[in-house]
Amino acid sequence: MNTIHGHEVMHMMVNSGKSYSRDSLRSAIHEQFGEDTRFFTCSAQGMTADELILFLENKGKFHPVEGGFTTAPERICNH
Repeated sequence: MNTIHGHEVMHMMVNSGKSYSRDSLRSAIHEQFGEDTRFFTCSAQGMTADELILFLENKGKFHPVEGGFTTAPERICNH
């Protein structure tokens, strides 16, 4: 099973310059990393794309913009 750090998803979001809804972010994650990929962070592991999205949202990593939400480089921790 492929595992990717959640930071990679946040970098993908920043690099895209797009805003996302939950559905569009899930689709982008599946397209970029694959539907079977699991995600981990500094404090959680084995998450699906949907679980990662909820995790990042609950950690305050997203900020609302017109048409959805996005993230910023300063919201990505460096450890």
